[in-house]
Amino acid sequence: MLPFRDHNPSTRVPYVTIALILLNILIFVGSYALQTDREINRIFAEYGLIPARLYAGDGLTTPISSMFLHSGFMHLAGNMLFLWIYGDNLEDKLGHVPFLIFYLLCGIAAGLAQYASQPLSLVPMVGASGAIAGVMGGYILLFPKARVDVFVFFIVFFRIFPLPAWVTLGFWFGVQIFNGLNSAAGGGGVAHWAHAGGFVAGFVLMLPFWFMIGSTGFWKRTEGHPDHPETQYKRSNIPVVKR
Repeated sequence: MLPFRDHNPSTRVPYVTIALILLNILIFVGSYALQTDREINRIFAEYGLIPARLYAGDGLTTPISSMFLHSGFMHLAGNMLFLWIYGDNLEDKLGHVPFLIFYLLCGIAAGLAQYASQPLSLVPMVGASGAIAGVMGGYILLFPKARVDVFVFFIVFFRIFPLPAWVTLGFWFGVQIFNGLNSAAGGGGVAHWAHAGGFVAGFVLMLPFWFMIGSTGFWKRTEGHPDHPETQYKRSNIPVVKR
């Protein structure tokens, strides 16, 4: 299952979301273009979040610097896709500067959640996914029934399904919890607890704004959908060949 767009248009240009995407891409290209594997590992060791290093009182800025490093093209592409889908709408609601602060706080909370799960790990954690998980946590609170188009593929079967945000994001969050509980402590791979921690942080940090706009009254007015007309995408012009 791969979410690739929502039906929730923003009413203003998401300058911060675009800037974050461009900055992540530039740092990725800059760190990989002219560097050897040894130098890239040195960058990860210096600017990635290493729980054991944080435990020793060192690398206190790495919860922020690690947000802008990525281990590979697919890692970067997946994160930037999710940031583009969900980030513009939160920026539209919160405003440019508050959204940037919200994003950074979610990333820091995600890093601390991963640290709490494995405080003596020597594996560097890198990636924007914890901060983006926070954006997703805020999104599900404000727009639980916003339609998200999900590309579903299984061997030779593939199809696009529009699903409500609470289904796609709730399923994603459940997967992070399940995988976090079943992953080997101290091992490398996906930082599931950073994802889960960022998601919870985003949900909690969005609560004051949600109360300010009416809390459940906002949901009643919008029925959980965006408070503006949803985007209607045209169906594909590819002809259907019958059996």
